[in-house]
Amino acid sequence: MNELLTVENLHVDCGGKKILHDVNFSVERGEILIIAGESGSGKSTILKAIDGLLGKNFSVGGKIFFDGRDITNLSDDERRKISGDSIGMIFQNAGASFCPIRTIGDQIFESVKAHRDWDKKFFRERAFELMRKINLDSATLDEYPFRLSGGMAQRAGILAATILEPKLLLADEPTSALDVVTQIGVVKELLNLRERLKISIVMVTHDLKIARRMADKILILRHGAAIEFGTRDQIFNAPQEIYTQELIGATS
Repeated sequence: MNELLTVENLHVDCGGKKILHDVNFSVERGEILIIAGESGSGKSTILKAIDGLLGKNFSVGGKIFFDGRDITNLSDDERRKISGDSIGMIFQNAGASFCPIRTIGDQIFESVKAHRDWDKKFFRERAFELMRKINLDSATLDEYPFRLSGGMAQRAGILAATILEPKLLLADEPTSALDVVTQIGVVKELLNLRERLKISIVMVTHDLKIARRMADKILILRHGAAIEFGTRDQIFNAPQEIYTQELIGATS
């Protein structure tokens, strides 16, 4: 079996309100899955459920299997062992996910030390090597988050999420706050990371132009329910659902 991530009948409630309704999908090793749909459809909730970020007010049911292991309801200690190490996360506004009064390098080094016995010199060497590959100036390690442009902040987020070479990268609308030129650059960098590291990527977007460029598989979500799941060619060339057809028509 080549599946790295399998989600079975995932449902999420919050305060008695259903956020997700029995969502099913799988991601193979080295594969890119795009989750698309309108705002409020539950796309980001899926990523947060996989990474254990929903919080105590949410009730998660169904099963989430990662690398052959059920990770649906891990303890905090078990979750910390895989988050950042085996599973990386890029947030929609990466700059806001950093502490504003500490340098980028100090924050990433602290998270790395939770999983690896690296000294500062080795960490910086590894960081500089990756930064060259994602077009991020090495001086960024010693900058504060508020001094970074949107594109630089997103690349810093990619650095933080991938420096430990995780098996799975979760990306929550990583291009939505960027200008078109920077969007193209970030998409190229994610595709290069997949090619170089052979990692799997699950990425949330409402932009089907990005989905057409990046996806191996696409999951279409509406009102918390998966209404269509298939390969890129199936979704774009022979969509079965009217809603999918409307989404594609709106971006063509």
